[in-house]
Amino acid sequence: MTPSSALVKFHGVQKTYDGQALVVRDLHLEIQRGEFLSLLGPSGSGKTTTLMMLAGFESPTAGEISLDGVPITRTPPHKRNFGMVFQNYALFPHMTVAENIAYPLTVRKVPKADREAKVQRALGMVQLGPMGDRYPSQLSGGQQQRVALARALVFDPQLVLMDEPLGALDKQLREHMQLELKALHRRLGVTFVYVTHDQSEALTMSDRVAVFNEGVIQQIDRVDRLYETPANRFVAGFVGDNSVLDARISRTSGDQCEVELADGTRLTGLNVNSAQAGDTVQCSIRPERIMVLRDGDDRGNRLHATLGDVIYFGDHLRLRCEAANQPELSVKVPLEQLGSMAEGQPLALHIPPEHLRIYR
Repeated sequence: MTPSSALVKFHGVQKTYDGQALVVRDLHLEIQRGEFLSLLGPSGSGKTTTLMMLAGFESPTAGEISLDGVPITRTPPHKRNFGMVFQNYALFPHMTVAENIAYPLTVRKVPKADREAKVQRALGMVQLGPMGDRYPSQLSGGQQQRVALARALVFDPQLVLMDEPLGALDKQLREHMQLELKALHRRLGVTFVYVTHDQSEALTMSDRVAVFNEGVIQQIDRVDRLYETPANRFVAGFVGDNSVLDARISRTSGDQCEVELADGTRLTGLNVNSAQAGDTVQCSIRPERIMVLRDGDDRGNRLHATLGDVIYFGDHLRLRCEAANQPELSVKVPLEQLGSMAEGQPLALHIPPEHLRIYR
């Protein structure tokens, strides 16, 4: 993506509701044309407020939002040509599916013949072609969500904004809808901006993810880079599973460093935030990157631990391990190891240096 493909730009945007606490702080964000961008973060992190400012339902306290280079900060929501999908669907119960989808076209005074053609096309997009005459009460939750999506797409918006749209669905349906949304985005090429607090949802669907905390984007990146190379402790802990070790830097060498744990164990890893010798740090590694060593394997960068519990996850086993004076460690291993491990047995764990990330 090139800088010129940015459809939306936030420049120095801030938002406060009480004149003191900033819900969004000095936000600089570019949304690229045609991308699926998720705004991810815990409650109160500023992600929904950012979406609402983009939609026009909230006004920035400071800064500017532009669309295709034109400021829209003071443009009312109905003139922004954005589709919106909410968690509660917001369908009219007294209207049929087709009438609900046609509503944005009616408001825009689109001729009836054009309306009918656009509604049929939108129904086809979300695979609800035969259901135009039904009422929302006759549909499942997943079907209602598709109607809400079709209504957001029917008038060919430049941008589709979604605020936790799958939050009310059960796990299996939610995961199915995630894949459908991703496939729909690929087919249409429309720009999607999606708010969620569910990191697996963000990783599944997005081209890029912006991770928010305390009103600030902590990292914005492609999903693979976000998962494999978190920029700081918060992102490492919030996105994906994470095993953590507390340590102190013993020496540094370029972008690597050696740390010493409380029991004297020394490990080498990547010095992400330029920590210095003597600094107290947190060492982070994904559970699937930790290797349980067999007897006779003399690989270095090892940690001795005791197996606390083995949990069956269907497609893998999760080991809960205890190391001296450390938080509980999680290790993922293949199902083949089921039955070969017992609670209380000692384990030698290999921590690959290239996957151990050290944070100040």
